[in-house]
Amino acid sequence: MRIKSRRKSIAFFITLGSCLVVLAVVLNVGWILLNWREVALLISGVIFFGLLITGLVLNTTFLVREIRRNEQHDSFINAVTHELKTPITSIRLYLETLQTRDLEAERRHEFYDIMLADTDRLLHTVEQVLRAGHTGQRRRRLQPSLIDLGQMTRECLELARTRYHLDDAALQFSAATGAGESAHVSGDADELRAAVSNLIDNAVKYSGDRVEVAVAVEAVDARRVMVRVSDRGVGIPREQLKRIFKRFYRVPGRVMRRIKGTGLGLFIVRSVVEKHGGRVYAESEGEGRGSTFTILLPRAQAR
Repeated sequence: MRIKSRRKSIAFFITLGSCLVVLAVVLNVGWILLNWREVALLISGVIFFGLLITGLVLNTTFLVREIRRNEQHDSFINAVTHELKTPITSIRLYLETLQTRDLEAERRHEFYDIMLADTDRLLHTVEQVLRAGHTGQRRRRLQPSLIDLGQMTRECLELARTRYHLDDAALQFSAATGAGESAHVSGDADELRAAVSNLIDNAVKYSGDRVEVAVAVEAVDARRVMVRVSDRGVGIPREQLKRIFKRFYRVPGRVMRRIKGTGLGLFIVRSVVEKHGGRVYAESEGEGRGSTFTILLPRAQAR
């Protein structure tokens, strides 16, 4: 209902702005025709007309952007609320069961494992929100160190394999740095690990029932090193490829809505990569045809 009301509000402001622009044009043109001999007034009218039209366009644009931004904020709050409430409810249910029933040791250990998994999910959501706030601060200083990007990526891959209970075929890793070359970068290890982990987690989540994710680390040339994460999942419409890195933004569609998320993962990736002097971009041939995310970072030797 909120989305429909906002769309109606957007349509209303666009219509109102268009009507005001047309009215301003009619009044100004009529005024010019009636007073064409008075050059000074004509020039003043043209300037006033331009300012009026500019103000109307800027006002309408601002209102539409604010409505869309509020809609994204509401979606983010709903998503975070769900991501926080679901594991808390699950943990509480298992704790109440352990408190009221005398269970066998094997059954208790099973409950403990589930609660630990829910705790990890809860902690991951909190870390995402906190990290989004930190990475959004451009003046925040990094704590650089020499990092083996290949080894870090492999560790992130193994962590995702354990978290999602995947086999070797589901997550594949390859490293091609060439003879005498390395995939070392200079940067903040925690932030770069978070960026790579977010890409791998997204690839797994958006793969659907069959997970086939390929992660590669390569030395592109003497100055750059690359991390590429590819999947065969739901894919991304081409017109959405540049928008997905915005804060709180999630690709619209029924398939995307079924997959829970906060809309912060790719924003964190872009913020971290740009602060390290690199860039990140996405590629996809369309919905249902998978997607590929590529991170390019300066090699430590180049710095």
